[in-house]
Amino acid sequence: MKSIKLQTRIKATPEEVYLALTNPFTIELWTGEPAVMSEEPGSEFMMLDGYITGKNIAFEPNKSIQQIWYFGENHHSEVSIKIFPEKAYCQIRIEHTDIPDDAYGNMLEGWKDVYLESLKTFFEL
Repeated sequence: MKSIKLQTRIKATPEEVYLALTNPFTIELWTGEPAVMSEEPGSEFMMLDGYITGKNIAFEPNKSIQQIWYFGENHHSEVSIKIFPEKAYCQIRIEHTDIPDDAYGNMLEGWKDVYLESLKTFFEL
């Protein structure tokens, strides 16, 4: 099993970034794909038209999101997203643990290129 730790700065407020990560309509705007999301702990979610699925564990509005991501039927990994204010920007820190070795490369590329870059582009264009 492997882990990913990433962080980036986005030119937006923590409130704007949190909304972009928790509102299904906003998720669809920055990913370009259908999404199902709720801030209800225990609710299932789906992003990128089903490429990412899992369960929402906990939310701290404008500060953090805890999720379980599914890898097939028998394996789950944990995702922690933390949001911090930083002047005209905010910091996003992602920690994704228990990633199957064979999925690590795709996950790392997805976090960097699809998730974080798309989010940055959404706010900074």
